[in-house]
Formats: sequence, C-alpha cells, structure tokens
Amino acid sequence: MSEPAALDPLDDELVAALIPADPAVPPPAPVPAGRGGDQRIPRPASARAGEPPPWATIHPTARRPSVADVRRALAAQGPPLRSERELSGVVSRPAAVIAPLYDDPGLGAIVVLTRRPWSMRSHQGEVSFPGGRVEPGETPVEGALREADEEIGIDPAAFDVVGELDHLATVTSGSFIVPLVGVLPGRPETVPNPAEVAAVLHVPLAELLDPAIYREEVWSLGGAERRIHFFELVGDTLWGATAAMLRQLLGMVTGTLGRGDLGHP
Repeated sequence: MSEPAALDPLDDELVAALIPADPAVPPPAPVPAGRGGDQRIPRPASARAGEPPPWATIHPTARRPSVADVRRALAAQGPPLRSERELSGVVSRPAAVIAPLYDDPGLGAIVVLTRRPWSMRSHQGEVSFPGGRVEPGETPVEGALREADEEIGIDPAAFDVVGELDHLATVTSGSFIVPLVGVLPGRPETVPNPAEVAAVLHVPLAELLDPAIYREEVWSLGGAERRIHFFELVGDTLWGATAAMLRQLLGMVTGTLGRGDLGHP
C-alpha cells in the first residue's frame, strides 16, 4: 500500500518552525459556535482575514447542488490546468485523490471525506479526500480508485469519474496531485482502514457552501503571502490543499470559479 498523499500546503520544516507555542494562535475571524476541531494549525501570529467565499453573494437556493448539478458544471469546464511542478518534468509520478459524491434525497450532493489518525507520523488528524501515490503502470484514475478501496473500502467499479480539478503541487511531498471527482450510486458502505483512516465524514455540499463556515486567511511565509483556505465542520477543521480543491469544486458548481481559480500555489 502506498503512503497517503501529503495534502497540506506547507514544507515540513516550515510547519515545525511555525507551530505556535501554547496557547495556539487563534484564527483572525471567530469560528462559528459548535464548529471546528482539534486539527493543529501552524498559523503565524501575523495571519489576517482574507476574502469571503466566491459564492457568498449567490442566492441561498443555488447553494444546494445535486450530483446532476455537479455533472453539468464539470462537463462545461475545459481540460484541467497542470501544476508548475508537473510541467517541469522533475516529478515522474503524481499522487491522485478522488472526491466521492452521492445524492441524498433531502440534502443534495454529499461528499465523502476521511480523517487521518492522530497517531500518524505526519498530517495527524487532517481531513482529506481518499488518495495517495500513483503506482508504476497506473493512471491517476486507477491510483485514486485503488486508494479509495484500500482506505475506506469503496469498490472501484462503483465510481463514475465525472471530472477533474486543476492539478496542484505540495511542498511537503515534492509531488503534484491530480484531483478527481467520482459519483457513487448512493451512500456507500465504508470500511475504514485503521492504519490510514480514523473516521469517514459525509458532508453535504450545501453545508460547505454556507458562507459562515468558510474562511480564507492570508499568511506571510518566507517573504511571500499565501492564501490558506478553511472549512469549519462540526468537530473538524478542513484546511490547506484539500480545502483549496473543495473551494474550486464548489466554485465550479456555483458558477463562481473556473479553471485557473484553484487558489493554491
């Protein structure tokens, strides 16, 4: 089994240098009551609030998409943009992740996420999509589906891969990530692999599209400003590269973002 993809946007040494002393640096905007988790956020003291979500001004009725809405939105997009690291040719094998989606009659489209165990050597407790390294001879689709099976027991044959987000690089892994979107026929029966997954989360896109639970922060790192994205779930904080991918997906579905709007370096 391959190592899980490193999905945070920061270098390990930089993370270690930025981990604040107790008490941790609080977010520049308050977290809604009852939301947020114990994820360790290496927030610099200079962090400031960024922009509101791209979908902040759209009508609330447009913030409850179905799987059919996701299919239409992704079909209207052009080919995904490749990351600079991918274009450089330095990295031969990517990582690949998949956003599993299914419809709930009352809630609309639901995305399946995983929480990493707190006992892992790195990326403890992070919320992410199923995914990992693409093995030799595999395509990114094959790799992502294999990882979804290994991590949470979803049969690769159950997926209908309907789209691909822009590719992104992570400093931590020295690789790049191919983010895929896959539709399932209904709520999947999942079997988490305890070595890689502590919990499986089923989160409505309508919840993620609530402007109150999204936050952008601007961090000054190594002399450059970086925009870091957050979604405050019930019991968890989803942030970093996974949040950037979700932001683009939600923006495409609502017509407020498109290609080139990943919001991740």
